[in-house]
Amino acid sequence: MLNTLWLAFFIVAALSGLYQWVVLHDTEVFSRIVLSLFDMAELSVELMILLFGTLTLWLGFLRIAEAAGLVDLLGRLLTPLFRRLMPEVPAGHPALGLITLNFAANGLGLDNAATPIGLRAMKELQTLNPSADTASNAQILFLVLNASSLTLLPVTIFMYRAQQGAADPTMVFLPILLATSASSLAGLLSVAFMQRIKLHDPVVLMWLGSAVLILGSFMALLATLSSAAISAVSSLMGNLTLFGIIMIFLLAGARKKVAVYECFVEGAKDGFDVAKNLLPYLVAMLCAIGVLRASGALDVALDGIRWVVHAFGLDARFVDALPTALVKPFSGSAARAMLIETMQHFGVDSFPALLAATVQGSTETTFYVLAVYFGAVGIQRARHAVGCALVADLAGVLAAIGVCYWFYG
Repeated sequence: MLNTLWLAFFIVAALSGLYQWVVLHDTEVFSRIVLSLFDMAELSVELMILLFGTLTLWLGFLRIAEAAGLVDLLGRLLTPLFRRLMPEVPAGHPALGLITLNFAANGLGLDNAATPIGLRAMKELQTLNPSADTASNAQILFLVLNASSLTLLPVTIFMYRAQQGAADPTMVFLPILLATSASSLAGLLSVAFMQRIKLHDPVVLMWLGSAVLILGSFMALLATLSSAAISAVSSLMGNLTLFGIIMIFLLAGARKKVAVYECFVEGAKDGFDVAKNLLPYLVAMLCAIGVLRASGALDVALDGIRWVVHAFGLDARFVDALPTALVKPFSGSAARAMLIETMQHFGVDSFPALLAATVQGSTETTFYVLAVYFGAVGIQRARHAVGCALVADLAGVLAAIGVCYWFYG
C-alpha cells in the first residue's frame, strides 16, 4: 500500500507538471519541483535534530515509568473492563493482561512497547479463535480500539509544532484529547452494535460514565470561555499534564528504589536509535509531498473540494487540512509529512496547521494496523473490523474539525 501511494505521488506530480508546462505554458514548474526535493530533504534533517532530542528525552522518562511498574498498574486497572467487553475470553487468560498492557502503553505514548505487546495479545486471542482465518469478536474489538488511537500524550505532535516555531507547542492538547476520545468512543460503539456487547454492565458503565463526565465537564467549562481563553486553558492543561506526568514517573521510580538516572539513560539510548531509523522515511515522504505541492496537483484537488464545500454554503478553511486526514488511514509517515508540509505552507499556528495537528493526533493508520495485527496471526477475513475502524476514523476527523472551529474560530 505504501509503495503504491508513494509512487502515485510522483506520477501525479509529473503529469501535473507536464500539464502546467505544455498547456498552461508554465516553464518554471519543473524548476519548482526539483527545488522542492532539495528543500524537503533539508527540512527532514532539521526535523531529525529536534527528533533526536525529543525522543531521547521522552523514552528516557517512559523507561522509568516501566521500571516503576506504572504500566503494569494501568494494566491491572483496565483488566475488569476488558473482561466484560470480550466475554468469550476466559477470566485469567493471558490475552487479557496483554491487552490491558497494550492500551496502557498506547495511552502513555509507548509505541515501541505497545506494538510488540499488541502482537502477543493478538496471538493469544488466536488460540481462542474457532476459525483460523476469520477474525473473532475479541480480535475485532482489540484491533478497532487500537486503530482508534486513544493516545493521551501526543508528544510527537508537540515536537513537530515546536520545530516549526510554534509559540506554544501544547496548544492543541485539549482539541486532540477531545477528538481522539470521540474516535475511540465511535469505534467502541460501532463494534458493540455489531457484536451486541452489553454496555449496560456496571463496570463498563462506570468506565464510560467517568470518561463522559470528565470530558463533559471540560466542555461545559470551555463553553463559558472566549476563544482566546480556550486556547490559554488548552495550553495550560497541556503543559501541566505533561510536566505532572513526568514528575509522577520520577516520584514513582524513586519510591520503587529505581535508579532513575541510569534508567533514564538506558531509555534515552533507545530514543536515539528510533530517531536515527526514522530519517529515511521522513526524507522519502516529505519529498513526495513536496513535489506534489510544487506541481500544483495538490492545490487543484483541494480547490475542487473547496468549490463543493462553498456550493453548500459552508466555511472551507478546513479543506487545507484534509490531505493529512485522507492519507492517515493508509500511512502514518505520509500523514506526518502532510502535517509538516501544511505547517510549512500555511504557518504553524494557522487554522489549517492546527486542524492538521489535531487530526494527526486523533486518528490512526487503520490499514497498517489491520495488516500488521491480522497478518501476524494469518487472519484473512476481517468481517466488520474495517468498517468499524473507518467509522472511528471518520468520527475522529469530524470531531477534530468541529473542535478546532470551536477552539480557534
